[in-house]
Amino acid sequence: MLELQGIPVSPGVAIGPALVLDADGYSIPRCYVNETDVADEYHRLQQAVDDVSRSLEENRLQTSAKLGNSTGDIFAAQLQMLHDPRLAAELRRRITELQQSAPYAVSQVLHSYAAAMRRLKSTLLAERADDVIDIEKQLLHALGAVRSAPLKELTEPVIILCYNLTPSETANLDRRFVRGFCTETGGAGGHTAIVAKGMELPAVVGVGEFLDRVGQSTQVIVDGDHGRIILNPDEATLSRYRSGQEQQRIFDRTLEQLRDQPAETTDGTLVSLNANIEFPHEVAACLERGADGIGLYRTEFLYLASEQEPSEEDHYQAYSQVVRAMGDRPVVIRTLDLGADKMGHRPRADNERNPFLGLRSIRLALKNQDIFRPQLRAILRAAVHGDVRIMFPLITTLAELRQARMLLNVVGEDLREAGIECRTDIPIGMMVEVPAAVLMLDRFVKEVDFLSIGTNDLVQYTLAVDRSNESVADLYQSSDPAVLRLIEKSIYEAKKAGLPISVCGEMSSRPARALLLIGMGVRSLSVPPNALPKVKKAIRSVSIKECEEIAERAMTFESAREVDIYLADRLRALVPELLHQ
Repeated sequence: MLELQGIPVSPGVAIGPALVLDADGYSIPRCYVNETDVADEYHRLQQAVDDVSRSLEENRLQTSAKLGNSTGDIFAAQLQMLHDPRLAAELRRRITELQQSAPYAVSQVLHSYAAAMRRLKSTLLAERADDVIDIEKQLLHALGAVRSAPLKELTEPVIILCYNLTPSETANLDRRFVRGFCTETGGAGGHTAIVAKGMELPAVVGVGEFLDRVGQSTQVIVDGDHGRIILNPDEATLSRYRSGQEQQRIFDRTLEQLRDQPAETTDGTLVSLNANIEFPHEVAACLERGADGIGLYRTEFLYLASEQEPSEEDHYQAYSQVVRAMGDRPVVIRTLDLGADKMGHRPRADNERNPFLGLRSIRLALKNQDIFRPQLRAILRAAVHGDVRIMFPLITTLAELRQARMLLNVVGEDLREAGIECRTDIPIGMMVEVPAAVLMLDRFVKEVDFLSIGTNDLVQYTLAVDRSNESVADLYQSSDPAVLRLIEKSIYEAKKAGLPISVCGEMSSRPARALLLIGMGVRSLSVPPNALPKVKKAIRSVSIKECEEIAERAMTFESAREVDIYLADRLRALVPELLHQ
């Protein structure tokens, strides 16, 4: 038995025989073509580019619909790489002037691009280098230079062990046969990790060199909860993990019984437990799990899952579908929250050295009102079908909020003057995501109807940590005392002003941290649909007094590690069955 440690990127446990893939799976020899065949060879390349382009577009649409906007964005970026004019020019030069074969030109150019990215020693660029290699592999397959991948020939369950998996390969894994995977390279913020998490496929990456110690059909355990891979486990280990899987299945069935029960503490305090969604089809999962409403409807999918910018009607149809399906439950629609670097329909912002601090979110919307106005009009139109609320993201200054509100009023007037049915009396809220907003919250509360704390960005901007950078990932902690103090101040200002405040970031989806938030005074949480049962179980197992004691004690610690250890101890004592959820 051999146990190895890596980076957990997608939770769950998978057990099965190993299928080992080599590092690249191909080697392209130096090859040239006759001058008379150059035109045909270049035409062959163009056909391959068209084939790969169609495949990437199909991946983009399918994964956006299934897994969310992050995956759609991955393949949109690869499409841009594939059609980069500089790449096209270099490939054309090599084939038409140097008379290189199409496969050899592709291999030489794209491998050199990827190598140059990796030499810059940037984690982010290294992940983009993997995307370049993904495009190379697909072009070589389309050119017939390499054989079909064994992943397309599976007939029985396996665990994939390999040097790396590209985003395209991951998105196309057949869940009937692939139970999980483990790679030698990769990081938590890589595109492969994002796709795996969206597919709910147990995965561990960044293990380091180990493939030479694995034989085909070796029994493997991938522990995506703890970032562990076990080769040739002994019977005791296998028995322990299989028992754990069965216990998890039983526990999941018990959680299903809570669907129609309120998220109410043992002493009768009701917590509004809502869901975060990205796509209209997710409403079904929210209702099945007993969501009180939609606390965060991300609208970016409309921009990422289409070849063209969405029209007002596209927005309206998507929002109306969700609002009608939710009936009298509230639906909070967040306006566009993308960066200029992600807007594939428009020229890329080449000068965006740091997109997280650049033209994104409400800044992008206000600067591009031809994008913003149709969305606002659609929201006001969809509001006639139910309880709709609008929320502006990444508000940093009062001027931004006032400009957004003014624009909402203007489009409302336009709709009424045109005789188009709409509602202009809907509640208006803002996300609290930057320290500047927290510090000025006593002013903001006078101009909004509700607040929602987005802990993902709040952590990033408070701690100056890029959560996609594995070199500093350990610093990205929503339980950091600095973050907790900002949350505490936000709750205080909201309570003083009599405004409702919720938390919709990832922090609220973890049972122990959800109890901490409730103890701090939060009475509304919004979590991913699959987290609803676990968080509800935690809430229904404790009293408000116990939550307040948790919060009071947690605020005395000086590090995130101390907070997390304490929260784990309290969860073990109060709701032990949720400790590892």
